Amino acid sequence: MRFFSGILALAMCFVGSGILIAAEEKDGFVPLFDGKTLGGWIKRGGKAKYAVEDGAIVGSSAPNSANSFLCTEKKYGNFILELDFKGDPGLNSGVQIRSESRKEKGLENGRAFGYQVEIDPSERAWSGGIYDEGRRGWLQNLEKNEAARKAFKKNDWNHYRIEAVGESIKTWINGIPAADLKDFMTPAGFIALQVHGVGKKTEPLKIYFKNIRIKELPKSK
Repeated sequence: MRFFSGILALAMCFVGSGILIAAEEKDGFVPLFDGKTLGGWIKRGGKAKYAVEDGAIVGSSAPNSANSFLCTEKKYGNFILELDFKGDPGLNSGVQIRSESRKEKGLENGRAFGYQVEIDPSERAWSGGIYDEGRRGWLQNLEKNEAARKAFKKNDWNHYRIEAVGESIKTWINGIPAADLKDFMTPAGFIALQVHGVGKKTEPLKIYFKNIRIKELPKSK
């Protein structure tokens, strides 16, 4: 009887685990960050440091450094990306999508470039706008989108939803539509978390990322 009870308990454990896994993935999203390690990511660019603290990826600025990027090893084309972030009000940052890298002297593993969903804690509040890092500059800012500018919360967690399907790239910040861009210069590439250069400032400024998950979509026809 005890043996049977033990087998039953073990079976229930596996069933429970299966139910949990199904609940996590039934909507098609999979995590890009396991909450414990930086497995599946590679650092490019400057001297900023990346670490894991309390279930979040933490990027810390470094003095006299170029922009730094923590990049996925895998490349993505069509997808929906969701994540939460919170940053120091003095630190510009961003989320790279469909991005690439090129060799550049003095930069670890090269220079990242491509589409960036801006994280902008300055007074202009263009968080959610789309900037072309290392190439063309601003593609769509939020100058004419007051609702999205007001949606950004300083010194608090914010949520991004980013949809990239074919030539369409759309962003939402805390549920409010931000950018709606048509551009097809780069159809696929890695995703990356940026820590912007801060000049000579020696005290580290930090940006936190968590709940990073992605749903890959079929290739565009």
